[in-house]
Amino acid sequence: MFKVMPLRFAAVLSLACGLALGSRPIVRAEVQPGDTITKENQDKIKGLVADGVQWCVNRGMEMKIVPTKSIPLPKLYQEATEKFSAQVKLKEDQTLEGYVAGRPFPQVDTADPMAATKLMYNFERTHYFTDDLALHLFDADTGQLQVDQSGNQRYVVERHFVLDWLRALQFIGRLHIDPKPEIEPNKDGAFRKAGLYPVLEPFDLKGIGGLNYRYLDPLRQDDLWLYLPSLRRVRRLSSAQRSEALFGQDIDVDSYGGYAGQIPWFKWKLLAQKPMLASLHGENMPPVPCKGDGGMTFCEAWEMRPDVLVVEGTPKAEAYAYSKRVIYIDHESFFIVYTDLYDRGGELWKTVMQSIRTSTRPNPKVSFEYPEERMFIYAFTVVDMQLEHGTRVAIPGMAFQNEPGWYVDVGPKYGGEEGWFSIAALISAGH
Repeated sequence: MFKVMPLRFAAVLSLACGLALGSRPIVRAEVQPGDTITKENQDKIKGLVADGVQWCVNRGMEMKIVPTKSIPLPKLYQEATEKFSAQVKLKEDQTLEGYVAGRPFPQVDTADPMAATKLMYNFERTHYFTDDLALHLFDADTGQLQVDQSGNQRYVVERHFVLDWLRALQFIGRLHIDPKPEIEPNKDGAFRKAGLYPVLEPFDLKGIGGLNYRYLDPLRQDDLWLYLPSLRRVRRLSSAQRSEALFGQDIDVDSYGGYAGQIPWFKWKLLAQKPMLASLHGENMPPVPCKGDGGMTFCEAWEMRPDVLVVEGTPKAEAYAYSKRVIYIDHESFFIVYTDLYDRGGELWKTVMQSIRTSTRPNPKVSFEYPEERMFIYAFTVVDMQLEHGTRVAIPGMAFQNEPGWYVDVGPKYGGEEGWFSIAALISAGH
C-alpha cells in the first residue's frame, strides 16, 4: 500500500522506482537542465508532459529546461496545516467536515477510494491565496494558428482583450487579514465570492463583467451572473455554461487556474504519480511568445518536477461541454501545471498550460513585494487543438509592465471589500 506522502519522501521514492499507477507507462527522464526542447527533439519529453503540451511542442512551442527548485510553503499555511489537518474528514457526499484552514489532507493513501477527491481538495485549499486575491490589468489575445505560403506557422490575432480586475474573497480558511479564520456573519453561506470586471478592450465588449458565488453547501449550485452593457441587463448562467468559452476566446470559467469548478460536481480518479515537466520558476517578464508557432504560446522555463499527480475528472452534468478533464498537479505546491480537456466523443480537444513565477515579487520590475516567496501565474495559454486556435494571457498585461499584477492576502484595498462582489457594483463599473 503506497501513500501520497510529503514531497521529501514521495519525490525520492517516485524517482527511484519510476512509480506509475494504473496503465500509465513508467518513464525515464531524458532531459537535463540546459536542454532546449523543440519539435525536432520532442521525442525526449514523451510521457513527461500532457498530450496537449506535446501537441504544442510539435507545433513550434519551445521549452527551456532549467534546474529543479524546491518551493517552500508559506509559514502561516504550514502552521495551519499542522494544527488543523488531523480533524478534517471527507464525507460520503464529497464534502469536508472539520476544516478550518491550511491543507486538509497532507497525507493521502492511494488505496483510499476517495484519494483523488482528497487531492483535489488539497488543490482547492492550496496556499496561493487564503483571504483575498486581486489580479489587475491583464490582457489576452485570441486567434488562429495558420501556415503561410512558405510553410511557416503564424498566429493571426483576431481579438485583443484588456481586463481591469479579477478578484476573489475567501470566507473560510483565512490566515492573514481579520476576521480570521472565517468571515462572520456569512449571510449568504458563501465559500468564496469572485468577480471579473470590467472588460476595457475590445470596444464592443467594454463594460462586460461577471460575478461568481460559490457556497459552503455543495448541493447548492454556483450563482454566476454576466452583465451585458449593450443589453443593459444581467444574465444568469447555468452550471453547464461554465464549461463554454465566451466572446470568441478559448477558455471557460471552470478552467481558470487549471480547474475552478465545484469538486463534488465531478467523479475523480487518480491515474498516476510520476516525474513530469512543469513551468514553476519563470524567468521572463513579460512572458516571451514563441516564434515557432507565431506567438500562440509562450516559450518559458520548464523543470523536472519529481512528483506530479495525474487526476481524471468526469462531470456529473450531462450538458457539460467536456467528457473529462485530466489534471496534472505538482505535489509539492499543489498548483495545477496543465490540464487536458476531452470532447464528448472522448477525443483530446483543448489544453490549458500555466507559467508560474515563485518569488517575493510578482513583477521583478516593480518594488511591490511580499515578506516570503509566493507563487504567481504570470502567463497561461489555452489551445483548441481541433480548431488550431489559441488564447494567450499575460498577468500583468504586456502593456502594463509597471503594474505588480498580483495582490494576494492584502485586505480590503485590493480584494477584500465584500461590496465589490455585488450585482450593483458590477453594473456600476460597466457603465
